[in-house]
Amino acid sequence: MYKSNVEVRLMKELNTDVRREVAQVFVDGYDKELSFLSKDEEKLVSAFQQMICPEVFYIGILDNEIVGILGCSNNKQRAITIKQEVLKEHFGSWKGRIAYRFMKDEFNSKLLFGNEAGYIECVATKEKSRGKGVSTALFNDMLVHAPHQHYMLEVVDTNVAARKMYSKLGFIETKRKKERFSSLKGFKERIYMERYS
Repeated sequence: MYKSNVEVRLMKELNTDVRREVAQVFVDGYDKELSFLSKDEEKLVSAFQQMICPEVFYIGILDNEIVGILGCSNNKQRAITIKQEVLKEHFGSWKGRIAYRFMKDEFNSKLLFGNEAGYIECVATKEKSRGKGVSTALFNDMLVHAPHQHYMLEVVDTNVAARKMYSKLGFIETKRKKERFSSLKGFKERIYMERYS
């Protein structure tokens, strides 16, 4: 197994604006899910960098490059705020409106959890850095430093590798939910997992 020295930092504590680099990792990690918007990676990065909320992101740095991200949302701040005007600007009026309607509930709705709960909203690693312990390092650091006693996440049924990693980190499956429009999205169920500190 490859061992690496992944440095984990809170995005909000950096002295430079790294929203673009974080958006690049997000787009790389969720390329299949975002392909309905565009296959143009640059367009996707430009849009999502405007919607990243630095307050809740942990970043993984390997060889002086941001290669991994973990967004741990709470009942006050989500990791990404979907903005209709940004989507329309980058993907056109019609597609921007449709994308907003499709994504707003998943990303913009207020989490109905108490202050003790953290919601792992997105975890992604650049393709070239996968298998090097980046996601595990992000989780381990977040679990030590985040102020929550209870963590929740969801993962799609087709992401077997992530489910195995979450189980190793102490997350247990609590429920499954069938996905609407599953043939368009490429997965059949969302699996919900939880961990208590």
